[in-house]
Amino acid sequence: MSVPERFRAFRIHASPHRAAVEDIGLADLNSGEVTIRVAWSSVNYKDALAGTGQGKILRQFPLVGGIDVAGYVVESRDPRFREGDAVLTTGSGLSETRDGGFSEYARLDAEWVVPLPPNLSLREAMSIGTAGFTAALCLWRMQTIGQKPELGPIVVTGATGGVGMLAIDIFTRAGFEMHAITGKPDQFESLIALGARQCVARSGLYLGMRPLESATWAGAVDNVGGDLLSGLTRMIKPWGSIASCGMAGGIELHTTVMPFIIRGISLLGINSSGTPYAVRTDLWQRLAQEWRPRHLDKIVTREATLDELPQVFATLVAGGASGRTLVRIGGDST
Repeated sequence: MSVPERFRAFRIHASPHRAAVEDIGLADLNSGEVTIRVAWSSVNYKDALAGTGQGKILRQFPLVGGIDVAGYVVESRDPRFREGDAVLTTGSGLSETRDGGFSEYARLDAEWVVPLPPNLSLREAMSIGTAGFTAALCLWRMQTIGQKPELGPIVVTGATGGVGMLAIDIFTRAGFEMHAITGKPDQFESLIALGARQCVARSGLYLGMRPLESATWAGAVDNVGGDLLSGLTRMIKPWGSIASCGMAGGIELHTTVMPFIIRGISLLGINSSGTPYAVRTDLWQRLAQEWRPRHLDKIVTREATLDELPQVFATLVAGGASGRTLVRIGGDST
């Protein structure tokens, strides 16, 4: 299988910022041991920030956008992969320091390429993508320090986003009771359909100001950061944990040491992009088996093409999107 001389890719430039579909060649991409024909990608909030220039995501320019990619191996200099293998990569420097997945062909470092688990299609893998992998990493980190369903409910913030919706689905699969906090009360029914037991409107949520407030939840998956994360530290039950995986609401954390010392709670940082390979492959196997989301058909709310990405980004940055958007590049229904 050969790579054509020219192919289409959504490329991001700086000074001034511009991003559009271009015709490029393999020589325009970063080096890598594994070249794939891309079938599917997906859109994450990080992609929208990079594509609109509203966030400092890319560390070098120009780069192809897209932090998720799945497709078929065309060429490989690594013995672990052969032509025709179905593979995926999420995070791992894509669309930060390396060309990403919004391209008909991608060239990847072998150390970040994950074989597609037998029970997943490429489309399903990208329906999960970085968002679902992040949710799974939250669950894994929380379980390693003793978070169990019998300790009580887990609350998810930013619940209508990709990570939030997939966290509800995946944690429920693992036996946890899930509660949801969202700024979109009109989406309560959708969240309940995913498995949320209770939904709370962010506008009506009182987080208190004291160092310790009434202990409400056994743990939390926080996609927001800022004041919401600060408030959650005051409301987690003894020996609970908070997985911090987003900062759309701000990077500052205003709390005290009392929740950590008096209640023994843990604050876990979630860096899905730099997850060690052994953990990464193990979590993808779990996502294909016991943690496999049940509601991907509800969580994926849109399919787009490379040409439609600017519109998708604008909607996402403006807060008008919910769920996951897939990018069909060379993919069929699988």
